[in-house]
Amino acid sequence: MNGDQGFIEREYNPRVQVAQFMQIFARWKANALETRETLECRLDIPYGPAAEETLDFFPAAKPPARLMIFIHGGYWRALDKADFSWVANAYVAAGISVAVLNYGLAPKTPIAEIVDQMRRACAWLYHNADSLGIDRARIYCSGHSAGGHLTAMMLATEWPAISPELPKRLIAGALTVSGVFDLQPLAHAEFLAKDLKLDEVSARAVSPAFMPLRNEAPLLLALGALESSEFHRQSQLMSGHWPGIVAAGILDVPDCNHLSVCDALAEPGNVLFEAWREAMK
Repeated sequence: MNGDQGFIEREYNPRVQVAQFMQIFARWKANALETRETLECRLDIPYGPAAEETLDFFPAAKPPARLMIFIHGGYWRALDKADFSWVANAYVAAGISVAVLNYGLAPKTPIAEIVDQMRRACAWLYHNADSLGIDRARIYCSGHSAGGHLTAMMLATEWPAISPELPKRLIAGALTVSGVFDLQPLAHAEFLAKDLKLDEVSARAVSPAFMPLRNEAPLLLALGALESSEFHRQSQLMSGHWPGIVAAGILDVPDCNHLSVCDALAEPGNVLFEAWREAMK
């Protein structure tokens, strides 16, 4: 892997790749607030012991419904579930309940602990399926960027080892949007070093690209067609590592960069939205 700092910054830093990133973040926050004001929701539900371990739940009208979990990005160090409530609108309208997860942020919370938090959230949703009006056999997990990494880590999770009453196949299907699956290049990223504190060994230890598949469920790999070569390589790497569950290949979403592809996930009629909705049937 090219360790040149200019290369890493150009390939992995969306704030370099997307000039309008601040405007996009502001729009996401405003749209999320509007969603929480207009859509039925239960906010800040605790799923674990830490203060950051909460989720927002947007129920579909007719239980028991399928559940779509959404895990936000931000390189494990930024953003919040409250910035992404807008993801729920189109899926709730399609009869799919949505849970948007929060987690502790780096550097206070190491990536390995964030992975454990996401496992606790998924297990909590499974255990509380009846009270939430969701079908525990149809829990689907999705995530953008760092959330894509965390989604893949859920497929690498041996659920009965977490709790003996959990099924081996807790996740019925998964979607990663612009995920990072080999974190070793990020150990050389100066713009992340202070927060992530990764070296080659610790990065590999939390890289699903080197882990066995523990939750055999269909995986849809997607990213923006306009993204950097390294983000494309990351999805190709994952496709090659777990080929048995990536039946449809990699979905390159037309005209999308690393941030606008997240918008596409929640846009009815977009190829990404339609592919993911079809995968959750």
